Amino acid sequence: MSAESLGTAREVGELLLERGLLTLAQLEQVRRRQKRLDLPQHRAIVDLNFASEQDTWQALALASNLEFVEPTALELKRETLELIPIKFIFHYRMLPVGNEEDCVTLAFSEPPRQIDLGNLRLLLGKRFKVVLATPSSIHAVIKKNFGLGAETIQKLREERGGAEIGQEIVFDVQGKETDSALEATVSAFVDQILQEALRLRATDIHLEPYTNSIRLRYRVDGILETVPVPADMRHLHSAVVSRLKIMAGLNIAEKRLPHDGRIAMKTGEEEYDLRVSIVPTKYGEGVCLRILGRQSLFLDLGQLGMEPNQEAIFAQLTQLPQGLVLLTGPTGSGKTTTLYTALAQANDEGRKIITFEDPIEYQLEGVVQIQVREQIGLTFAAGLRSVLRHDPDVVLVGEIRDFETAEIAVRAAQTGHLVLSTLHTNDSVSAVTRLLEMRIEPYLIASSLVCAISQRLARRICRHCTTEDNQIPDGVRQEMAASLGITPAEVRAYRGMGCVECGQKGQRGRVALYEFFLLNQEIADLIQPGLRTGELRDAARKIGWRSLREIGWKKVQQGLIPIQEQDRWTRVINPKAAGPKAAT
Repeated sequence: MSAESLGTAREVGELLLERGLLTLAQLEQVRRRQKRLDLPQHRAIVDLNFASEQDTWQALALASNLEFVEPTALELKRETLELIPIKFIFHYRMLPVGNEEDCVTLAFSEPPRQIDLGNLRLLLGKRFKVVLATPSSIHAVIKKNFGLGAETIQKLREERGGAEIGQEIVFDVQGKETDSALEATVSAFVDQILQEALRLRATDIHLEPYTNSIRLRYRVDGILETVPVPADMRHLHSAVVSRLKIMAGLNIAEKRLPHDGRIAMKTGEEEYDLRVSIVPTKYGEGVCLRILGRQSLFLDLGQLGMEPNQEAIFAQLTQLPQGLVLLTGPTGSGKTTTLYTALAQANDEGRKIITFEDPIEYQLEGVVQIQVREQIGLTFAAGLRSVLRHDPDVVLVGEIRDFETAEIAVRAAQTGHLVLSTLHTNDSVSAVTRLLEMRIEPYLIASSLVCAISQRLARRICRHCTTEDNQIPDGVRQEMAASLGITPAEVRAYRGMGCVECGQKGQRGRVALYEFFLLNQEIADLIQPGLRTGELRDAARKIGWRSLREIGWKKVQQGLIPIQEQDRWTRVINPKAAGPKAAT
């Protein structure tokens, strides 16, 4: 299709409606949003998550009489990308994807306007054909081939008359850049880092300096992913760190000691908090940013991913007048989200809630929150002891780390307080033996501990490219059948094929696996010094306890997680076997 034959004949929503990808009610909602916010219809559809980006842009291409292409699948060579000056690629958000008979094929993320086509004809001085591609795929190709921030480097070179960046850009002690013309450029790169993290739904950003390079990584769905950056970014590293320090209100002159701070940011209607950690390394300061989204605070119980019976138990736990509820699991397993959801459920006018945290990750309306400050003696134990004289109904202790904190928490749970806290153990049952190891009296544990919950966050199969997995190993099929109480023929598993929506990974987002260990009188009677975890497990199984692995198999059968992700979290290594063997 030539550049001259553009023109939208039909609505994108109508085409999706014909394909059964949109309902009439959804189309009406799209039109209302389109009119209210003055958005193109295809943007409104994707914003509302009514159809995938790929399906929507395919319909947009059809409506605009354009060919649809997928640049990430074309394996574009560098010489193809160099057919167009890089500044045009960034300005028009398009890519050269082919060159035949002196005609360049240009993939745009939006149908270009006639004025843009006319300008390009004059600027390029060559014939071109217009095709359409999804914004995500164009962004992915630009990032892969030029690196995140390449636009910033290009702008910097233009400001310097095309010269290479040969020295580090630094800030003075007042936080002003020594070369004031570059201040906006450095700020733009920092904004790009943050915006890309939000686009990828990352939870952490890592920026690490090395001899001749810097490494930028995002933790997405629990896994660190390296993001390419231009080599010249090494010279901007000090300026980037200084910019982040200024945003967090830290001392930019101090480069020998670790720093901790906080940045508040807003994009559109959503607000975020960034927890900043800066440490000195051999080649400069390393940065880690934890992204905390305020909009995810008051999650409904149904959004946590619990099984229906677990959800019912959890709702009852949040309304208890007294007792100790412990969450266990490794760092980054979602314990904080679950605890805050519990607080949101327990928060009403008739109860006073006090939290003691290190650090305070989210601000909660109607909850008294206290920050631990060990350097001045405000430890978990000291704070908890004081808090109990403040007449609370519900107390959240960020973490039980030692005997003193554990003893106060256990006694508080016996004296009319509902105490919520976390503990580092591998499973829910081990919470009892961990408390025993902390020298807490068995009778105190038996009379105060109500429930221990272990959780993990497993990567969810992308809903846009899910397909049935027909290669289930016989051992897995037998284990799933036994665990779920079904025949081997009824066992099902799924996986993601990889698409533009999930960045060709086959997984997008995460789902929590929960293991609930409720204590009753029979289990309480078993608690004594020297108690083995296996004894507790056997007793718990008689009253319905199920391990994380068994819960995981339910998620596999339901098509939420793949077998590989289930094994990643719940298998153990058998030293007698040649490979990993599943835990039972």
